[in-house]
Amino acid sequence: MSNIYHSAPSAYDFPLLVKQLLNRAKTVSQDQEIVYADKKRFTYKDLFNRINRLANVLDGLNLVAGDVVAVMDWDSHRYLESYFSVPMSEYILQTVNIRLSPEKILYTINHAKPKVLLLNSEFAPLVKDYQFENSSIEHIIWLDDNGVTSDGVFGGNQNRVKGEYEALLAAADDHFDFPDFDENTIATTFYTSGTTGDPKGVFFSHRQLVLHTLTEAASIGMLPNKQGVSYGDVYMPMTPMFHVHAWGFPFTATMTGLKQVYPGRYAPNLLMDLIINEKVSITHCVPTILQMVLKEAQDRDASFNGLKMIIGGSRLTEGLAKAAMDQGIEVYTGYGMSETAPLISLTDFSLNEPLLSEEEDIARRCMTGKPVLMVDAQVWGESNQPVGTGQENTGELVLRAPWLTQSYLKNDDAGKELWENGYMHTQDIAYIRPDGYIKITDRLKDVIKSGGEWISSLEIETILSLHPAVADVSVIGVRDKQWGERPLALVVLKSNCQDTKVDDIKALAEQAVARGIIPKYGVPSQFKFVDELPKTSVGKHDKKVMREMYANQSEV
Repeated sequence: MSNIYHSAPSAYDFPLLVKQLLNRAKTVSQDQEIVYADKKRFTYKDLFNRINRLANVLDGLNLVAGDVVAVMDWDSHRYLESYFSVPMSEYILQTVNIRLSPEKILYTINHAKPKVLLLNSEFAPLVKDYQFENSSIEHIIWLDDNGVTSDGVFGGNQNRVKGEYEALLAAADDHFDFPDFDENTIATTFYTSGTTGDPKGVFFSHRQLVLHTLTEAASIGMLPNKQGVSYGDVYMPMTPMFHVHAWGFPFTATMTGLKQVYPGRYAPNLLMDLIINEKVSITHCVPTILQMVLKEAQDRDASFNGLKMIIGGSRLTEGLAKAAMDQGIEVYTGYGMSETAPLISLTDFSLNEPLLSEEEDIARRCMTGKPVLMVDAQVWGESNQPVGTGQENTGELVLRAPWLTQSYLKNDDAGKELWENGYMHTQDIAYIRPDGYIKITDRLKDVIKSGGEWISSLEIETILSLHPAVADVSVIGVRDKQWGERPLALVVLKSNCQDTKVDDIKALAEQAVARGIIPKYGVPSQFKFVDELPKTSVGKHDKKVMREMYANQSEV
């Protein structure tokens, strides 16, 4: 007897499509607000109508299922509408990383081959000389906040401009019947901003995005009020919407019907104004953005009044975490990557745990966190076998979850390498504690190999960040004749601490040796004060550039 169920003839199969994320909000959140910087505010009822209008605009462009629609915009209501309308119409949304170099931006467009480009007028200089004759782009929709028209921008290709976004929506019907289709249909694609070679395209299906959204809401919803998300929260991204779906939060916030605030370009004064005026209560960002808004708050002598903030992308150091908490931010860590959509783990909080000291609490907030629901996380050794738990069992973190990208776009060989032996390889070196906490100790490519021993650059950075004079720090390996590699610490001092001596900062590492936290060979041989550290397009420390800059810094 078969154990496959047979549904009633008229039963609805409920494919896991992006459109299903709107079901609850359409019923209960019609009057909830969506705010775009200081430029626009409207309700969810308007949002649903605008999603329909955009679908009708796209429907008039002679597209077919599977065509790519690319967006180049700041974080805006337009982007939010595209998150839903494009994949719900059975097209693929390409979120273009506008912080890449112009050459890399054009590479990603040429590789994904969009038929439609939604283009913010501020980015027109990046594409005005683009060779449209040899391009897949047939239609340009003009996005503008500054009264700039597209007249004459594209020369002989001006006929590709279909109109300005708001005017097109205003002229379109506000009813659209979004179809059902296979939930495994690709919904989105974007490109990793890797520091080597050309960017690689990752892609996600409707099913993956829905499962990621449900898991994100459930996992953060399980946290206490001081860290978790609830229906009364006000959400604002401080991670770009072009990067890993702004960590999936716009989908989660819309599904749950939260008030949403979109800041446009990330200017510290505007971010601070919106946090205060719109009563933003939950956000997420990389450490670079956190440092930026902390400085703005300090200049204003303002507090964040318990703003919940998830940090990812780069390591949250204890020094930065303490500075954030001192300013009234409930800061904690999430972990993921472009290939994981991105949520994999979160710092775990419980109301019933024993009272922690301030030092223990800050250390916990900086941990990589425990796997969220449905994630299978393991640490593998060189034989591609699990090595067990505990600090002594370090290896590569590998993953399984239902929302991980299945390959790279048009790059099967890289996809096979990513999924070797049936688990996704993160190239992060880690160990898993017996209580389930993941501790990332370094990137595979950033580990410093000195005298046959591995030194964790992240661990040394964390220790040095605790010095009150340190604004930012990165540790890289430089060539050494005796040991192969030795650590070099690159330190950015706070503006009011420019007279700090190297020995003052080095003493922190030496104290960590005395306490048994790091080995003696982990103390950097050299320290260099710098004005700033190179960053990638999404604000991570660009250690590849640093290693090139200081390749001749080796000791003799």
